[in-house]
Amino acid sequence: MKLHMYSAQLLDHFQNPRNPGDIADADATAEAENPACGDVLRLTLRINSGRIAQAKFKAKGCVASIACGSALTELISGKTLNEARKLRRQDLIAAVGGLPEASTHAVHLALDTLFAALR
Repeated sequence: MKLHMYSAQLLDHFQNPRNPGDIADADATAEAENPACGDVLRLTLRINSGRIAQAKFKAKGCVASIACGSALTELISGKTLNEARKLRRQDLIAAVGGLPEASTHAVHLALDTLFAALR
């Protein structure tokens, strides 16, 4: 595997993931799988007064999927549900310092999981 394709930010999220795990008694939970690569992302949210008070993730997959799950939890923590719904792929790509084209599936997986949790 060629690690030099990944940004320092992405590798940091992979090696030191933020908010890993599950929230017990979460207010919202979603799990999505990328059928192409088999990566799985699970997101649990604690919602308080219409805001995401806490977000945790579990990922089974490639470096990019784990990094995107980690960055996603940082991006949505403290946001209102409407703000979180407005998150776009470029926001997540920027949060991990860019992604190689072959890894953009990881962004779709993270956003699919988020939007499923917010439904």
